[in-house]
Amino acid sequence: MAGKSGRGKNKGKGPNSTQINSTRDANATDSHVNSNEASDVKAGNEESCPVVENASSADEAVDSKAQETNVNAAALSNGPKQADSDIHLYPVSVKTQSGEKLELQLNPGDSVMDLRQFLLDAPETCFFTCYDLIMHAKDGSIHHLEDYNEISEVVDITTGGCSLEMVAALYDDRSIRSHVRRARELLCLSSLHSSLSTALALQHEAKQQTASEKVEVPELEGLGFMEDITGSLGNLIPASSQEIECVESIVFSSFNPAPGHRRLAGDLIYLDVVTLEEHQYCITGSTKVFYVNSSIGNMLDPTPGKPAYEATTVIGLLQKISSKFKKGFREILNRKASAHPFENVQSLLPPNPWLGVYPIPEHKRDAARAEDALVLSYGSELIGMQRDWNEELQSCREFPHNTQQERILRDRALYKVTCDFVDAATNGAVGVINRCIPPINPTDPERFHMYVHNNIFFSFAVDSDVGQMEKYYISGLILKSSQDAEHCEVLVSPNELSGKASSDLSNGLSGASSAPKSEAEHGDSGVSPGRAMEQMIDSEQATYASANNDLKGTKAYQEADVRGLHNLAMAIIDYRGHRVVAQSIIPGILQGDKSDSLLYGSVDNGRKICWDEAFHAKVVEAAKHLHLKEHTVLDGSGNAVKLAAPVECKGIIGSDDRHYLLDLMRVTPRDANYSGPGFRFCVLRPELVVAFCQAEAAEKLKSANGKDGKDTVESGLVDVNGAVKGAEVAPLNSEGMAGDDKSEAIESHDPAPFLTEEIYLNPNVLTEFKLAGNEDEIAEDEAIVRKAALYLIETVLPKFIQDLCSLEVSPMDGQTLTEALHAHGINVRYIGKVAEMTKHLPHISDLCIAEIVVRSAKHILEDVLRDTIDHDLGSAVAHFFNCFLRHDVPVGSKNSAGNVRSKTQKKDQGFQQPVGTPSKGHKKSNHGASSRKTQSVYMSITSELLWSNIQEFAKMKYQFSLPEDTKLRIKKVSVIRNLCQKVGVAIAARKYDLDAAVPFHNSDILNLQPVVKHSVPVCSEARDLVETGKVRLAEGMLNEAYSSFTEAFSILQQVTGPMHREVANCCRYLAMVLYHAGDMAGAIMQQHKELIINERCLGLDHPDTAHSYGNMALFYHGLNQTELALRHMARTLLLLSLSSGPDHPDVAATFINVAMMYQDMGKMNIALRYLQEALKKNERLLGQDHIQTAVCYHALAIAFNCMGAYKLSLQHERKTYDILVKQLGEEDSRTRDSENWIKTFKMRDLQVNAQKQKGRAVNAASAQKAFDILKAHPDLIQAFQAAASVGSNNTRDGINKSINATALMGETTLPRGRGIDERAARAAAEVRKKAAARGLLVRPHGVPVQATPPLTQFLNIINLGANPEASSPNDESDETQVDKNGQASNVGEKDNSGSSSSVCEDGGAPVGLGAGLSSLDSKKAKVKSKSTA
Repeated sequence: MAGKSGRGKNKGKGPNSTQINSTRDANATDSHVNSNEASDVKAGNEESCPVVENASSADEAVDSKAQETNVNAAALSNGPKQADSDIHLYPVSVKTQSGEKLELQLNPGDSVMDLRQFLLDAPETCFFTCYDLIMHAKDGSIHHLEDYNEISEVVDITTGGCSLEMVAALYDDRSIRSHVRRARELLCLSSLHSSLSTALALQHEAKQQTASEKVEVPELEGLGFMEDITGSLGNLIPASSQEIECVESIVFSSFNPAPGHRRLAGDLIYLDVVTLEEHQYCITGSTKVFYVNSSIGNMLDPTPGKPAYEATTVIGLLQKISSKFKKGFREILNRKASAHPFENVQSLLPPNPWLGVYPIPEHKRDAARAEDALVLSYGSELIGMQRDWNEELQSCREFPHNTQQERILRDRALYKVTCDFVDAATNGAVGVINRCIPPINPTDPERFHMYVHNNIFFSFAVDSDVGQMEKYYISGLILKSSQDAEHCEVLVSPNELSGKASSDLSNGLSGASSAPKSEAEHGDSGVSPGRAMEQMIDSEQATYASANNDLKGTKAYQEADVRGLHNLAMAIIDYRGHRVVAQSIIPGILQGDKSDSLLYGSVDNGRKICWDEAFHAKVVEAAKHLHLKEHTVLDGSGNAVKLAAPVECKGIIGSDDRHYLLDLMRVTPRDANYSGPGFRFCVLRPELVVAFCQAEAAEKLKSANGKDGKDTVESGLVDVNGAVKGAEVAPLNSEGMAGDDKSEAIESHDPAPFLTEEIYLNPNVLTEFKLAGNEDEIAEDEAIVRKAALYLIETVLPKFIQDLCSLEVSPMDGQTLTEALHAHGINVRYIGKVAEMTKHLPHISDLCIAEIVVRSAKHILEDVLRDTIDHDLGSAVAHFFNCFLRHDVPVGSKNSAGNVRSKTQKKDQGFQQPVGTPSKGHKKSNHGASSRKTQSVYMSITSELLWSNIQEFAKMKYQFSLPEDTKLRIKKVSVIRNLCQKVGVAIAARKYDLDAAVPFHNSDILNLQPVVKHSVPVCSEARDLVETGKVRLAEGMLNEAYSSFTEAFSILQQVTGPMHREVANCCRYLAMVLYHAGDMAGAIMQQHKELIINERCLGLDHPDTAHSYGNMALFYHGLNQTELALRHMARTLLLLSLSSGPDHPDVAATFINVAMMYQDMGKMNIALRYLQEALKKNERLLGQDHIQTAVCYHALAIAFNCMGAYKLSLQHERKTYDILVKQLGEEDSRTRDSENWIKTFKMRDLQVNAQKQKGRAVNAASAQKAFDILKAHPDLIQAFQAAASVGSNNTRDGINKSINATALMGETTLPRGRGIDERAARAAAEVRKKAAARGLLVRPHGVPVQATPPLTQFLNIINLGANPEASSPNDESDETQVDKNGQASNVGEKDNSGSSSSVCEDGGAPVGLGAGLSSLDSKKAKVKSKSTA
């Protein structure tokens, strides 16, 4: 559903908008847009996006755009013209309030709210907010459009002849304030988020238009810039838009509120305006119009001024009284219209930036900003009724969802309400932590305070056991020996909200300390001091884990979507060291005694278990989706109760008669690898449960069919080094696809029902709860849960390591590593095991160690922040960072070592004991008492003490002993970035000397921001379409893939708006399809959208953003815009260096891509430098026998071939062949292709020798060129000589011995997303193996060169007189070309413009090694021929 202005001006999309500009671009290549119409305010849709054209003039640009549409249509002409859900648009003319006319393209399914959003985005109507919409039908009838109607419910616009009229409506207090706020927003450019890619394209376009001759492509910055990453921090932050001044100030007048007699006359508000001409006006806002009154000085004169100025809008009035305002406002609209439409859209859940502008901009007076800061009350408006979040959420869930359109409307409403709730919860939590919101139970201990604000319930994530055991802490019984206690992620009771507050739900909040009491009444009431100390040590971990698990459980039940079973909206906010849990409020729970509202579960850890038949039936239905078994447990009195959920869950009926299920910390079974009473919240991830159930079901299916029924764990077992011991269980794809393995099953969101319907796990086994039934059944339940834990250790973990070795999974930073672990069903607590199992992969091992260090340091820093007084927060963070970087910095002259030591013993012990001790809970009890503190705990921190605590925490939680040289090995910038993102710290984007005595100063800490975890729903229908499209794309079925991605894009745009990560995924895959269809410009447009979305939704320096820039560079290079491509590559390198540091295969891959670009330009000296740097990195990181190394050898072979150095090409290709034989065998197609290349190079070498023997003239130019390269770069000579010493050692073992025998060379081309995208990569690889589609684009990964010939051989070649015009390789190899990680080029192909951009006439590469940059046409031709077959 969408609407678009016929003049191309409806560019922006609100979060709740359903407008899909880019969908239409994908569906019909924007054929409905009149792109030739001119306008004073430029169009802001995709067509105005500055994509590189293969021309230097405006006419050629238009021709290229037309060619884009034709190519796209031709490439997809043989498939379905449109998907079933394609949008049909109909023109509707609109008469604005000002009398202007415009035309919108509407769909009958658009709602009136959507229509209002379209008008709010159009430049002609963006400042109208209070109006009624009148529809004039073709038959002359007139219809008044209500906001919540669909257009089709009122009038049929498909017949044509319909028109809309905007009629001014009367203002009221609320609408007039909203109108003034909207006017202020329009006058500010801060809502415009310009992408660097857009700026680069605009600069390039301007340069192309002004340059009279071809501009020389500059070389990228020197390779050494990656070693000085901090010097590039300032380049990461884009320059803020230069504000355009329109008016001096617009503020609410001190004449407000209107006196009674003026209210009766219609006055609502008064505004004081100062124009740029320095004229002061007092404006009256009435129910009908805004007009300038005659007030002067301190006396109100409501009569209209002379001359009389009035208008129905503030903007319209200001345009009449100020010519400078009129000019400035026009410039603002032009600026916004010239930007990409996605740059004007606000992101509902933007990421926290960890870098701030430096130098810090001046803070200027702004009366309007001050008013907003004082009026807004932590997420709630003072005027009007507060939102009932729970009623909104549950009402949306009860929407009908039988048809696709109903599902879209329901998902959109759920997404919008949940995002609004998260925003309000975040603001409210900040208010709670800043002590601006009073508690509802002020007489209870502060750690148990609860808050209600804006109809949201807030509580601190504090363990109830802390209150019971605090006496042991106060008595000084925290012994050093307790540091050696058992360790795990969680230990004790649920978090404060789920454990204590839920107990209050059944007691009407009558007793605030009921939770500690119930815990004491449980089996541990007589707990010993030793046991208390063990619980106290990991109390903080229980706090975090139980809150996280509760959130994950809430998500799981929301996705199960059982009718009649409801969950609360929930968010977790970490801010200034505190964790606050926010939930919507169950109706009636805050009024009166609700002891009879508990229908299901237990509030006292199983002593009494409630049960209700109707409630149980709903829980059983949900349990089927979650693979939970219906079972029987015994309560404290020995009564048997049948449950299908964890015992401690609470089923409550609210005053609205809805059934609510709370406290879902254990919706998956316990992790048997972490057994014992202290590990009750160490649970398996839901992804693992799904994968395990599929594997078990597949084994049962095999047994039922009489096949070999080996144990599932054995059948899929992979050893630690990654060698496959048995066939992978892949029942969903039984054609021998080794890549379709367990991890794919883990990432599958829609497992086949016949595989999982009989596999259910008991969530209450391995717990303290007593199970009823016969012992055999109980033992069987325990056995299958233990088998699932064993499956994690013996199958999933080794398979994950195998994927890391083969670069099937390639995390760049801590966030992507965590996502990869979770996608495979692995808890982060296993990261220590991953670090130990990846010692042969230094980049992964270092990444795991860095993540362990950062996570440990995060908990310590949160300790420090929680106990730091407000005015010392910046100093505390700076001091902590300095100590973290191994600098012991005196806090100040008054804070000498003696003063630090004079701190109370209690505080000193509080920091020195291992992090996670109940000092956390004790510190939480001091919340709100910062004003009573005289000193902050950060003063006692030293580098030695900090790192000692980090090491102890890592040993305790992750079972990993940090290497002694960890402090020296960590990449400082990367870990500081990671730590800032996890804690919410923003630092100045300046150059830091991290080896100085004091790297960070107080002024470098710019802000502390809340870090939020939420349960915002996803659109399962769009997700399934994307999965389908990826499979179709892997099979080479472009039309079907195009339809699937387009439909998914359309649905996501309607549900989430454009600013969502899944929308970016769709754009990436649409770009891929258009690329294979031959529409390079269309691919760039889609890729540009993905880049903008990633920057806005993931962050400027997220690895996916970096790869988006890399893909833009490749597409630009495909259009022969190499200068623009190299600028994007420079940005890619900067972002990769920030996230992963310089030592990562993706960095080396980017170097190879840059080298291939220079190679295509004929700048072989620069290309060789980048290839040499990639060689150094990859030999160190991946090993000499890695399959990607063969690709890099081939890259160098092609490079030397272009130089005419055929002997070098032959030697490097032989290296390629040796590795391929070792890893893939002689019969593999890629091995045979490499053999063909060897024959080709031999033939060319023989031709050169034959020419010499016949006395032909030597090509002195080529020889001199190679000699000049060596002379200018002596480091190449050293590299050749050094390589000669190892060149003969072909038989030595590689560093990496864990390569899967089925690894594929061409699997890594266009960037894969995280999580579910890994599945598509595997599917694509396997289909490629069957030659269904060759050289599909994936994310790049580089490979090293092992050995090069000695210098004497190189000089011999020069003396032989290499001839670059040798014959081409075999004709049979013209289809596809060598893929240097999918992006290196085999030069010699012609680009889309028909001009050759290469210096070497290679022809085509042998089939099977993928495709290069300049081999796009042959690949496209192959794919198109397949699709038309």
